Amino acid sequence: MAAQKGSLVLLKVGNGGSPTETFTTIGGLRTNSFTHNNQTVDTTSKDSGAWRQLLDGAGIRSITLSGSGVFTDAATEETVRGFAMNNQIKNYQMTFGNGDSMTGAFQITSYQRAGSYNGEETYSLTLASAGTVTYTVG
Repeated sequence: MAAQKGSLVLLKVGNGGSPTETFTTIGGLRTNSFTHNNQTVDTTSKDSGAWRQLLDGAGIRSITLSGSGVFTDAATEETVRGFAMNNQIKNYQMTFGNGDSMTGAFQITSYQRAGSYNGEETYSLTLASAGTVTYTVG
């Protein structure tokens, strides 16, 4: 398998159009990442022989998306800033260099802008899944 460029991992915001929603890359981002979390359901009992037992397929699944980059005042930055300020759940998509994508409803749980005296203004955001997230193989 060939290595993939990190610059091809893109975080996109939906336009809210239904049923043919389109997604636009959020401007200025330099880094994007996702974390998939699976909570466990412990079914260990005295009959487990001192080994922890977990219930297969149970527990709450969640996805966290994050990104950070240079503030460029792009329209998409203004859009996600508004969603963050209004605590709104909207559709987002993360795409990967091999054509895979992950799409679902997310809420921005953290939004930050910063700047230093002799540097560029930056921003970062963290999103938490708010429902089913679909992973599509490219």
